[in-house]
Amino acid sequence: MRQTSFADMHCSLARALEVVGDWWTPLILRDVYLGIDRFSELAEDLGLSRNLLTERLNGLIENGILRRERYQERPPRDRYALTEAGQQVIPILVALTAWGDRWRTPEGGPPIRFQHGDHDAAPMVACGTCGDRITSQDLSAKPGPGGRRAPGTMLIAERLGTI
Repeated sequence: MRQTSFADMHCSLARALEVVGDWWTPLILRDVYLGIDRFSELAEDLGLSRNLLTERLNGLIENGILRRERYQERPPRDRYALTEAGQQVIPILVALTAWGDRWRTPEGGPPIRFQHGDHDAAPMVACGTCGDRITSQDLSAKPGPGGRRAPGTMLIAERLGTI
């Protein structure tokens, strides 16, 4: 049986994870959001090899999550900034951080606290239509307009009645 590649995937979750799902990318996005936006600073903060950081940054730029901004001409130096798509992933990363603070806390406690106004942020996932909190117990799934039997949704399409 042939291994399914990303290019074959008919799944929004798989496509999102292809862009932001490796171990380093969420940390790069967090750092850029927090103002650590120059290549040397990112490499130092994360302890990431220059080759891997270059690869990840280029991928984020190609996928429209970051943009490069020139801040010095001689020698040429760039900083990185979040695009609209990058800004929209930050609350997701903050929610994932809160999950990590609860279930995978490092020794000594959470290393970062995010503020929301004058208080610690307590992220939750909420419905954009009604504002209610979303939990796994009150969700259901139905076929979307692109629902079909394809890699990434082979059995899901069948279970949702798409085919």
